[in-house]
Amino acid sequence: MQTINTPDGGIMVMLALEEYQALVDAADIAEGHRIRQRLASGEEELLPSDMVRRLVAGETPLRVWRKYRGISAADLARQAHLSRAYISQIETGKRQPGVAALRRIATVLNADLDDLVA
Repeated sequence: MQTINTPDGGIMVMLALEEYQALVDAADIAEGHRIRQRLASGEEELLPSDMVRRLVAGETPLRVWRKYRGISAADLARQAHLSRAYISQIETGKRQPGVAALRRIATVLNADLDDLVA
């Protein structure tokens, strides 16, 4: 390893390629452990490939998540204290939900806000 002082006062480090690759591999392994811990604790979940394909194909995230959770649109509307028509408008892309409505929907679907935004 070699250090180089830059003109602006910073320090750069040069590593042998093997050392660099070992650091990258260690970081990948650590990230894998963090993901496994989040899955085990319920903070993260694995999604079926069919669900991912539907999202990538452009289907409305709300509809994909609602169907994945096995909740009817009417039940989602009732549990989120929203109208069935409003849920339908969101699912068809005719309307964008407000943040408060999106939070209630996310709570019912046990999903993150980011999961429900196209």
